[in-house]
Amino acid sequence: MARDKVDDAELNAQEKSYSSQSPSSSQEFRPNGEKGEPLRKHSTVNMKLKNPLAGLSYDELMADVESFAKRYDLEYCLDDLQKGALVSQNKSGFEHFERLTVEDKTLIREEKLHRWRQPKMMYYMTILCAGSAIVQGMDQSAVNGAQAFYFPYFGIGDDQVWLQGLINGAPYLCSAVIGCWSTKPLNYYLGRRGTIFISCIISIITGIWMAAVDQWWNLLLARFALGFAVGAKSSTTPVYAAECAPPEIRGALAMMWQMWTAFGIMLGFIAGVAFGGVRIPAGVDNTQWRIILGSTSIPPLVVCIQVYLVPESPRWYMSKGRYDKAFASLQRFRWSRFQAARDLYYIHKQIAIEYELQEGKNLWKEFFMIPRNRRAAQSSFFVMFMQQFCGVNVIAYYSTVIFQTSGFTRSEALLVSLGTGIVNWLFAIPAVYTIDTFGRRNLLLVTFPLMGIMLLITGFSFYAPKGINRVAGVATGIYLFMVVYSPGEGPVPFTYSAEAFPLYIREYGMAFATATTWGFNFILSLTWPALEAAFTPTGAFGFYAAWNFFGWAFAYFCLPETKERTLEELDTVFSLKTRDHARYYLGMLPWYMKKYLLRGDVEHREPLHAVEG
Repeated sequence: MARDKVDDAELNAQEKSYSSQSPSSSQEFRPNGEKGEPLRKHSTVNMKLKNPLAGLSYDELMADVESFAKRYDLEYCLDDLQKGALVSQNKSGFEHFERLTVEDKTLIREEKLHRWRQPKMMYYMTILCAGSAIVQGMDQSAVNGAQAFYFPYFGIGDDQVWLQGLINGAPYLCSAVIGCWSTKPLNYYLGRRGTIFISCIISIITGIWMAAVDQWWNLLLARFALGFAVGAKSSTTPVYAAECAPPEIRGALAMMWQMWTAFGIMLGFIAGVAFGGVRIPAGVDNTQWRIILGSTSIPPLVVCIQVYLVPESPRWYMSKGRYDKAFASLQRFRWSRFQAARDLYYIHKQIAIEYELQEGKNLWKEFFMIPRNRRAAQSSFFVMFMQQFCGVNVIAYYSTVIFQTSGFTRSEALLVSLGTGIVNWLFAIPAVYTIDTFGRRNLLLVTFPLMGIMLLITGFSFYAPKGINRVAGVATGIYLFMVVYSPGEGPVPFTYSAEAFPLYIREYGMAFATATTWGFNFILSLTWPALEAAFTPTGAFGFYAAWNFFGWAFAYFCLPETKERTLEELDTVFSLKTRDHARYYLGMLPWYMKKYLLRGDVEHREPLHAVEG
């Protein structure tokens, strides 16, 4: 097809775009004072990943779009594809492109000015992902109230602490060992929607199975099977949301996974309170757990009904070569065909570069042997490990038992546990704002010591005589812990892990990170009853308080910040040796003390990285 005429203003804008985006002109970032290997190779690669169209001339770009349209039978939308390619190459210069209509330019402006003004299908997809997160949260917390009934029912006493921990933690053992690693084949063959559908079907079946068992070993098997759903769902749903959403709201949607998981956790507590007094058959005690666990089958049933009413991920369709379906999917998630064509072509170019980077490489070897990737894995492991060992799931799984130990009756303990779920959800909502305002590392530095203090308050409250003082101290410590956890270690781990790894190994990085959190989740749920029996509640809470203080030290000395970093800047951040990072912040301690504690005048500090302002 002949090239369309473009006026001088458009061509000049394009020429500026080519010169500004040329890889040869990109800044080569380097940590201050570092004498290591140059980062030019990483910078060039990431420039391509950041904008795969950088450096192409107008003629080359138009020819590439035309070839793309012919190859995938998309010539009927060639004009939209070419306009979209121009905008994708120079996102800030669209106002000068005469080829764009007034409506096209208005839509692009609206993307920035009113980012939450989206088509109905985008909101429907968001509701679907929120429902999937709610399923996840309820599957986790329903056991909190149910165990107060099923342990007496099965005759599992306080002397069988390891069996108690194994039954409660079985889903997370399965998730860490099998569920997380089954995500890739499930997604490959079934797609994102299919994986979510299968995981919710498993949640429905295991919910009914758990409600119907009559032997403890059968309950153990049912809960282990639940882990298949937990692992696949937690790995797939955030990816599905990210692949369907435009860049302007992608980060916020990723954050909402944690917020709606917290809402699901609250629903699990609500089920404990709502059904704690229901006896089936009438008058028979300790059967309430059947309804509590069975109620977890309701949310996944709702998700299953709606999952195929939402389009499949466009990126998944494109990985299968089904570009017509990908384009149809994008059109339902965007306001116009022009926007859908723009994103279709741009995603295609990103996928091509990612495949080029992966070709001929052992990605697991790259994951552990390349220092930049290894440091990202170390940081991701730390935040995921600390999400469990900060102690939050002690409360999510055992708060009813803990409150009973402190002096509450069983019905009172169920009600007070519900309060922890409500607090967790309410204080997770502001995290959508705070995580990008204050940064990941800063949130952890503020919340780790506070969580440690709250756990110490909880633990030492057990020294008070039984009565109002003890229960008030325990409840206050746990509630304040949840207030601090929700904007800190709640949202940070998944957000941090999702951005720490280079794109070409990000899928492996997230599988590693997810397996880490579920693996230590199992260890915590397995060992808490034994830990509490051996060291008393005071010692057990003190153990997890100590981990929070350790977490502060590690985050301060060894954890890089990733907020608002580009791909090139992340290479710089994770290319700095951990000991150099620790040495820098050790030297900064007197500076911080003088400025913030003594309120004195301080000299301007040299930034750790050249990318810092």
